[in-house]
Amino acid sequence: MPSTAHNPAGSEPPAPGFAHATVATGSRVVHLSGQVGVDASGRVVPGGLAAQTTQALINLGRALEAAGGKAADLVSVRFYVVDWDPSKFEALGAAGAAAREHYEFPETAVTLVGVAALFTPEHLIEIEGVAVLD
Repeated sequence: MPSTAHNPAGSEPPAPGFAHATVATGSRVVHLSGQVGVDASGRVVPGGLAAQTTQALINLGRALEAAGGKAADLVSVRFYVVDWDPSKFEALGAAGAAAREHYEFPETAVTLVGVAALFTPEHLIEIEGVAVLD
């Protein structure tokens, strides 16, 4: 179920793919567990934050497909980034563009949380989401 993005007057989205609010209606809500930057063999992808973010977004798309949805059904995503600082925006932007070559991610409500660590030291990002399906 495609969602509608809403941004209040005077509050432009700070980044592509971001909306201050999303509205969706549907009959099923899918909660997607946090996805990390591991490939199909379970190995962390090389290339740092940008590569792990791209892979985590692809994994999020795959998990959503497994639940019967598509990327356009996403209404909310949360990024948990290890040792966050604003200099990492560039890597996230590049990763988002690369992931959009695989999935058409919509503008959605986004939260970014800086964390000290994830469940293993080699993971630099974890991304979870919520989707609404018809």
